[in-house]
Amino acid sequence: MEVLAAAERRSTRQLMVGDVPVGGGAPITVQSMTITRTADHEATLQQIYDLAMAGADIVRCTCNDLEAAEGLARIVPRSPVPIVADIHHQYRLALAALEAGVHCLRLNPGNIRKPEHIRAVASEARDRGVPIRIGVNGGSLHPDLYAKHGGRVTPEAMVESALDEIRFFEDVDFDLIKISVKASSVPIMVEAYRQLSEVTDYPLHLGVTEAGPPPAGLIKSSAGIGALLAQGIGDTIRYSLTADPVEEARAGRALLEAMGLRERKNVDLIACPSCGRAEIDVVAVAADAMAAFADREIPLQVAIMGCVVNGPGEARDADLGIAAGYRRGHLFVKGRNAAVVAEDEMVDALVEWAELIHSEGAEAALARVDTEKAAREAERDRQRLLAEQGEDVNDAGTRIDLIRRHGA
Repeated sequence: MEVLAAAERRSTRQLMVGDVPVGGGAPITVQSMTITRTADHEATLQQIYDLAMAGADIVRCTCNDLEAAEGLARIVPRSPVPIVADIHHQYRLALAALEAGVHCLRLNPGNIRKPEHIRAVASEARDRGVPIRIGVNGGSLHPDLYAKHGGRVTPEAMVESALDEIRFFEDVDFDLIKISVKASSVPIMVEAYRQLSEVTDYPLHLGVTEAGPPPAGLIKSSAGIGALLAQGIGDTIRYSLTADPVEEARAGRALLEAMGLRERKNVDLIACPSCGRAEIDVVAVAADAMAAFADREIPLQVAIMGCVVNGPGEARDADLGIAAGYRRGHLFVKGRNAAVVAEDEMVDALVEWAELIHSEGAEAALARVDTEKAAREAERDRQRLLAEQGEDVNDAGTRIDLIRRHGA
């Protein structure tokens, strides 16, 4: 499947986080962070594997003490994806993480403030060829920047913090840099990244910090990250949710797939919002289908439609779909009727056909069935429903008449 970008990608330098390219036109990557104690390396590795299965390309682990650094030494060789060490306050822990073999560091300029400490870490990372993310956070700017910008977080203050930090790194000839300027305010975050993208060509890591629990956290993250990706800004992303981090990885992957920025990995399930014609509980059937497809990597668009009157036409572009009619489902492939199944077998039929289409192709799947018979059955149910319900089951015509009377 051809992948189309939402907008022309901003040109950035490329660096390698382990074996994963970031920037320079490479596919936008999904990141998440473990919430286990890093010192508990077995539990942390299990979470890393869960994140990788959910779509994470890179995983960050906290390195908040020497036990965590020792845990990283055990984790890195066994991890399925590159590992980033998250460092706060103690620059010596950044040096310990480098000794552990991590593939990248994340430093917050708001809490490692001595230039000599920053330069010491940058020099060691330079010698090892390990990139560093400058992680500016709206909640932990240097006090001087708060004062300079009116005692509040502004996009200008965040960009200035990032550029100040870059200069410390460039002083020791270190340029394996990626940058984030995260804020919990979506408008501030979007404007900060927009301004930063105009003054540097280092790759950018996008995120809304402290976005909160779903669904609000998902909405805020999608709004901020999606707005920037639509402008061609961003090289790697993270949803910062108050939730199981697996949800972060799934959400990040889903956003990139929805925007055409990564090839689809799993089913894109679409469903009608239901109406007066619906012959089934669309919400329940869609939920059952999502559960059935959860662990299957089948990159197809699958539609669940409430009725056979409008459903097949509205979802004709889906790879596969099913529409309800008279206690049975009418299954269609690329807009062509393919089979009739019992209502309680609709989800099982979708999974079976999705696997068949994925392995053999749509035409081969259709060649196995009598499409003309399936079309006749679908049309029969369609006409029966129209005869019973009429053309205007949602009473739109009545409402329009009333509107016209009031407007007369």
